[in-house]
Amino acid sequence: MTVSEMLLAYAPQIRLGFFLGILGVMAFWEAAMPRRPRSQPRWVRWLNNLGLVVLNTVLLRLLFPAAAVGTALYAETHGWGLFNQWALPAVPALILSVVILDLIVYLQHVMFHAVPALWRLHRVHHADLDFDTTTGLRFHPIEIVLSMLIKLAAVAALGAPAAGVLTFEVLLNATALFNHGNLRLPPGVDRILRWVVVTPDMHRVHHSVEGDETNSNFGFNLPWWDSLLGTYRDQPRAGHEGMPIGIHSVREPRAAVWLDGLLVGIPFRGGTPEYPINQRLKETTDGTA
Repeated sequence: MTVSEMLLAYAPQIRLGFFLGILGVMAFWEAAMPRRPRSQPRWVRWLNNLGLVVLNTVLLRLLFPAAAVGTALYAETHGWGLFNQWALPAVPALILSVVILDLIVYLQHVMFHAVPALWRLHRVHHADLDFDTTTGLRFHPIEIVLSMLIKLAAVAALGAPAAGVLTFEVLLNATALFNHGNLRLPPGVDRILRWVVVTPDMHRVHHSVEGDETNSNFGFNLPWWDSLLGTYRDQPRAGHEGMPIGIHSVREPRAAVWLDGLLVGIPFRGGTPEYPINQRLKETTDGTA
């Protein structure tokens, strides 16, 4: 079996192994060093958030059986994409693939806040009433499918090597679990880590109910894009313990936590009153900001 065949065959097992291992570490870490008290029973939130993960995983396997790694191998075979034309050495191609794909995820995240129809879907992620490692896994199935289509197009256009794509997916999954963690890190450690990775305190600001705070700190993995592109906010106004989590229009646990609300209620009922970028622009135009 060639290296390419091995990557294609074992990529799901590699990702699942890292996912389960990191999820277990995060669950123990959150219990030992929580940053905020929980407002909802943990078992209810985890049951529904992880139920959504299972649904999304099955859907992706049915729609995209080869996934991003398979797309990378297909692009390599057919000479598609930038790196397959330049024939970069393996290590620089891998590193550049991880960095560029991370930038694309950042831009995609901004887009899901900037387009009202996409924000309806993305509200499922933001409506969680608590903020812990499972919040980083909580996305509507339609958003997951759209995100996969964007990723496949990016992988093909970039000509990213399969090893780089797998590395990126493992890192993104790991850092999403980490930076959504209900963790109390020493301030000095948090400051140092923010040079290389998005920390829980950095990303938690993005889950504030306040629109201007939600419209900041879009990074999931690398922290540089927010600073370079002007969307970085150091701390929330109310502090991490006092900052309300979620969105204004979904405060009832039955709507914000349970699976039927995540699939149907949040994305398809009501308008988009917490559409952060639009709200911020409206306030500025009206002279009320």
